[in-house]
Order: sequence, then C-alpha cells, then structure tokens
Amino acid sequence: MKFASRLHPHDPVSFREALFSGLAPDGGLYLPVDHPDLSTLIAGLDESVTFGDLAAAVSAALFAPEIDAAAAQRIARRAFFFAPRLVRLDGRMLLLELFHGPTCAFKDFGANFLAACIEELLAGERCQILVATSGDTGSAVAHAFYNRANIDVILLYPSGRVSALQEQQLTTLGGNVHALEVRGSFDDCQRLVKAAFRDRRLRATLRLTSANSINIGRLLPQSFYYLHAVSQHSTLRQKRPWFCVPSGNFGNLTAGLYAWHWGMPVAGFLAATNINDVVPDYLKCGVFSPRPSRHTLSNAMDVGHPGNFERMEQLFAGDWRAMKTVVKSGVVNDERTLWSMNQMHRRFGVLVDPHTAVGCAVAEDFIEEKPRRDAQVVILATAHPGKFAETVKRATGEEPELPERLVRCLALPKQSVSMAPELAALSNYLLETFA
Repeated sequence: MKFASRLHPHDPVSFREALFSGLAPDGGLYLPVDHPDLSTLIAGLDESVTFGDLAAAVSAALFAPEIDAAAAQRIARRAFFFAPRLVRLDGRMLLLELFHGPTCAFKDFGANFLAACIEELLAGERCQILVATSGDTGSAVAHAFYNRANIDVILLYPSGRVSALQEQQLTTLGGNVHALEVRGSFDDCQRLVKAAFRDRRLRATLRLTSANSINIGRLLPQSFYYLHAVSQHSTLRQKRPWFCVPSGNFGNLTAGLYAWHWGMPVAGFLAATNINDVVPDYLKCGVFSPRPSRHTLSNAMDVGHPGNFERMEQLFAGDWRAMKTVVKSGVVNDERTLWSMNQMHRRFGVLVDPHTAVGCAVAEDFIEEKPRRDAQVVILATAHPGKFAETVKRATGEEPELPERLVRCLALPKQSVSMAPELAALSNYLLETFA
C-alpha cells in the first residue's frame, strides 16, 4: 500500500514513511492511494486461525515488501498476546469484546501493533510519539510504548474530562512516558498535535510521529478484529453481520470500512454516537459541520470535529449518498446510555461501559426499526466496565470487579504537567525537554 495526503494525491509515500511522519508535510492525513483485494485471503480465514496469525497474514498482504512474512510474524507475536472475543447475547445481537488487552480497551490493538512496528523499523534512531487522547488512547499508547528503547511518548489529555481510572493509567508510568494535562477539551488537544506536526521548527529539531488514529500505522490494525469476527462462522450462524461501532473520532469505524473495501463480507455499519453527532447529521443532509464538543458520560466519544471523517469521505469519493447506504447511524444521550446499561444487565447479566452502552442502544433501535430474521448485529465492546465503575454502579446498582492490571495503577502517584491549550506552550515544552 502507498499513502498520500488529499492535497497531494500524486506524491505517494511508503508505509514506513507514513508511519514515522504521522501527518503529511502539508499537515493533512495520510490516505491510502488504493486498496488491495484481500477477498481470497479473507475467504480462507476460519475459526482455527489464531488472531496473531490472522494479523500476520493481513499485515504481510498489506505492507509487503516493506514488511515481509517473517517481519509480520515478529510484529504480531510482540503485539498480540491477547485477542478479541465474540460473544452471542441473543438471536440477533453479539458483543465483540475488545477489552482483554493490557489497558482493558480496544485501543490496545492499534497501539501495540504500532509500537511493535516502530520497534521493528526504527533501526536505532530516536523518535517522539505525540498523542492527543480523550481517554483510552493515552493509556493504551503509554503502556504499549513504555520502556521501549529510543522512543519518547508525550500524551495530551483534557483536564477534568477523562475518568479517574483513565487518568491514572496514562499519568503514572513515568520513564519515557510524559503526560500533559491541557486546560481545555479533546478538540484542543487534537488541534495542538496537528499544529505541532505543521510547525517547521519542531519538525526540523525533533522526529515527531503520532500514535493517534491520525497515524495510519495505528488505524489499519484495528481492521484485524473485524476480520477476526467475520471468521467466526459458527458464532455468526453463517450470516453477514452489521457492525455497530461506538464512535467519537471515527478511527474505529474507518478501520472497519477499510476491511470492507478489502473484501470483508458485511451487511453494513452502524455509527453509534452520543450527543456529539456531527457525522449522524452529515448522513442525514450531506453537510459536515464541526462544532465544539459537549461533555457526556461516554467521554471518549466527546469529539466535535472527528479527525478521521476525511478518510471516510475519501472512501466514498465525497458522495454522502453512497456513504449512507453502507453506514447508518444513531444518537444516544446520557439518560438513554444509563438505561441501556441497566437493560443489558437485567436482560443478559452483562455489565457494559457507557461507550459500549451507546452501541447497544443504537443496535436495539436498528433491530426494532428493521425487523429482519437474518439480522446479526455485532456491537463493539470498547472498554472493560471496571474502567467506568461509578457510572456502571449508578446505572445498575452493581460494582464491576476490576481486573488486577487496573487495580495496580490506582496506587501509583500521578505524574503530569499542566498546560495551556496553546501551541507556544507545547512547543516550548517539547524543545526544552527533547531537543
């Protein structure tokens, strides 16, 4: 695969260059120049294929000759000591559990793959990973890159807008992981990261790259668990699924759309958002209107200007009518989120976090509106309920049990630097600390 920005589509770069650059020199996202046909490979996947072997096979198919089969196996072995789990709830709904990694969130998949890729390709040089996070991205990246040689990690997160446990996960490691507590929103954090990549002095002095889903090396491996899910033929009862994706910055949904473009059999996608509903509005009228984000219980989805929408739009050549034939949407407020968490517990004995609950509510609405016997909706369960224990208890009366790996970080001291949402403040910090 080759990649280029929208402004310079005829200047493609390699996967390695896109990986280490994060953003294109013009400040735009790297977009795939074309999409490979992996339909034969995908058709050959079945339940006997481990997730690691699936990831290695798809990586080699996408990135050869830069990453050959042997390198793909090394990367997959280092990245994926955990796997997704597909669990059936009833005749129509399933959960794709993506919280069995080190930080109990779906971001572990992309972050660990990216870390393993950079480790494989860095060749002794030093780089700085610059990341904006609305919650789980930061902790996943922190743990994926912690103590890796020649890599510094700088995390920007919005003060007071991540859960207490998320903040503990991303601010307590220390070492090569540096947490910046920005006095603003996630959109401010994302704006600062993009501005830093456009800053010529910073780019000339430091080797900056990103581990947000703006980095194609973190986004593409998120497609692997979609492919894993469709390979579970007996669990899916031999039917093409709809994927219901809790969505904020829309990297997760974009990864699923990429897998679909490569030949993955799927009925369609449901974009499940909270009241930050910029993309659902676009699907209604064809006008993309970013606006300031609003704070909700599903905080990791509080994004008013989804960065990956540009990639979604490219996939459909800017044709919103074409997009809405494949991508449906639903919007859920906090009250409905709590109700959905309660219903999931009462009906199925399952505790879900508020982001997954948004997906569950949209999936139920879709099934009720489209009563088809063959509908199979796979809801992406994006985080362990223990990461949002207070909200879970408020909704269900039950307190989720914390995995041991989450309990350990609660006792560690917070290490962060408070920062104004201004490029000058970020630039000064980066140059003084890493130049």
